[in-house]
Amino acid sequence: MAQVVFSSWGRNIVDNRKGGEPQDASFRLPTTLDGERPLSAFMGWDGIILYNREVDVPLMAAEYMKRVQTQYVCGKCTPGKKGTRVIMDALQRIVAGQGNEADLATIEDLAELLKNCKCTLCPSSSVPVRDAVEHFRDDFLAYIDGNRTPAVDKFRFIDKYTAPCQDKCPAHIDIPAYVEAVKEYRFEESLAVVRENMPLPSVCGRVCPHPCETACRRKQVDEPISIMVLKRSASDYEWQHQHQPPMQPKPRKSKKVAIVGAGPAGLAAAYYLALEGYPCTIYEALPEGYGGGMIAVGIPPYRMPRHILQRDIDIISAMGVEIIYNTRIGKDISLAELKQKFDAVFLAPGAHRSKPMGVEGEDKGYKGFLKGGIDFLRDAYMGNPTGMGKKVCVVGGGNTAIDCVRVALREGAEVSTLLYRRSRKEMPADVWEVDGADEEGVTFEFQVLPTRIIVDDNDQITGVESVRMALGEPDASGRRRPEPIPGSEFVVECDTVIPAIGQDPDLSFIPPDLGIDITKWNTVVTKYVPLKDAAGKDLKDGMGNPLARTLITDLDGVFAGGDAEIGPLTVVACVGNAHRAAKVIQRWLEEGKAYLSDDELMEDILTNLPVYDKNEQVPWLDSASRAHQAEVHGKERASLKNYQEVELGFANSQAVREAERCLRCYRVAMAAI
Repeated sequence: MAQVVFSSWGRNIVDNRKGGEPQDASFRLPTTLDGERPLSAFMGWDGIILYNREVDVPLMAAEYMKRVQTQYVCGKCTPGKKGTRVIMDALQRIVAGQGNEADLATIEDLAELLKNCKCTLCPSSSVPVRDAVEHFRDDFLAYIDGNRTPAVDKFRFIDKYTAPCQDKCPAHIDIPAYVEAVKEYRFEESLAVVRENMPLPSVCGRVCPHPCETACRRKQVDEPISIMVLKRSASDYEWQHQHQPPMQPKPRKSKKVAIVGAGPAGLAAAYYLALEGYPCTIYEALPEGYGGGMIAVGIPPYRMPRHILQRDIDIISAMGVEIIYNTRIGKDISLAELKQKFDAVFLAPGAHRSKPMGVEGEDKGYKGFLKGGIDFLRDAYMGNPTGMGKKVCVVGGGNTAIDCVRVALREGAEVSTLLYRRSRKEMPADVWEVDGADEEGVTFEFQVLPTRIIVDDNDQITGVESVRMALGEPDASGRRRPEPIPGSEFVVECDTVIPAIGQDPDLSFIPPDLGIDITKWNTVVTKYVPLKDAAGKDLKDGMGNPLARTLITDLDGVFAGGDAEIGPLTVVACVGNAHRAAKVIQRWLEEGKAYLSDDELMEDILTNLPVYDKNEQVPWLDSASRAHQAEVHGKERASLKNYQEVELGFANSQAVREAERCLRCYRVAMAAI
């Protein structure tokens, strides 16, 4: 366990410098950067955390403000541009032995002045400097009095630039930058920023659950920025104006990479590796025309038009990426053969296998009991017979279940019913998707648990016996645990049952003798950096995975990502995971080592800290309501075979006005190593 020497983080002062009974400090900051190198001190938007009393806080504060001023200040407002320069100069004078006490007063005065900046970068960056001057004043005076000189080689400083929304985005897109570009009508520049971390901008401009918006500080004023739709505005601008993407790959290298799966993870890894000049070959089990994996066969065209998805895929192919369709690893070519043929292999097969429902009769082969929601959606989009009747029951509460009930209406169902064991409020599906299903005429049965499939003499399903549920105490997920109500059994009439309670990756193509471990959750085990907090507790991400994973398996040269590594999640999570994998694979190919850079480690550390504070009081002069994209309304949008896009995006002028609501909430962190 590490002792916190001093902390002002969260405006809670913990000072153990003078001995006595140690005060406790609670925050999710590791004590090492990479499991080995101690993280001795940390400065950022909410104060200072000091683990090692030997850290020279005035020197660190001077270096912190120097990096803020010279690397990150935008220069678009006078207080930020000039105020940070004056603070930087004052700190530099002090550690050079040329300062005086008036410099300390100037720093404190300017920290107040910086509250009037255009954005939050400069005001938030003044917080740790002001804390340093207040709580380490004797150290500053020692410099001023000539009794101290800097120990410049004792610690190395690592800085990281982020924002609450950017940090919350699994792909870590520089959201304030692309939003500001939209605000200034620079749509092409906005798209270039997006593509630095997201090679499927049209997709994530439409189907992303936008977790970034849950960390938008604007919602503490009124409503969060419509971040996702602004991304769509930037990507749509390019194809609507018939502009060619400007990206050009580096000269072609000799080492080759094989990728299993043309889903979002496989495509993203291929894109970033191809930009660096590495020839990539993707092996996809689906036929040609269905690139995109779950995006192509798991997300309905009314949410993600196929021609727009195909454009994103064509752009990636134009980088020199080869996609070989109709090829299943383990059947048409073995993983061992890929390992022999290529210098590195990236496993990104997606999660295309439906989970069983656990209901009596589901394994009897009854007519009308479909294999699973993912299979139903795939058959519907590929034009295959679905086996669906006229009265459809879908069991589940996630986005796949919602897609199934909405697609069932478009495939000719007269009644489409969703059965979910909890309340509407507790559904994991996105609220706007549930609202869309409601508008289209889907019937909902909440707090209902199916218990038995009912059939006639011909084994044709005629209904689902169910029991009503009461919500009890919260379980491990934080949601109230559903409990059956005795005597509340009833029957939902139907001729089709579709289980949609989740999906798993199919990892049967990985032979047990290759040495690649699989978890009990059916995901691929990858190596990670062991990070612990001051109490000695292992740090993990929001999904329970080790925090800083290198994405290399126990088999050298074989990496894993996307749903197969993190578990079934979202497109943006798979892309962020695969972008990280591409960078690690590049290091493996060039250096023979798979490791995380200091910048990537800092990225994970900040996400775990985290950057966003839901309790922060955000001052703002005027409230401006959130813009909403145009949408096709009415039940007719779910008519037979009507897969036309439902959400229509922003007009450019509307996008500009929405972008103007952004508070540009940048933050700078720095660690002493």
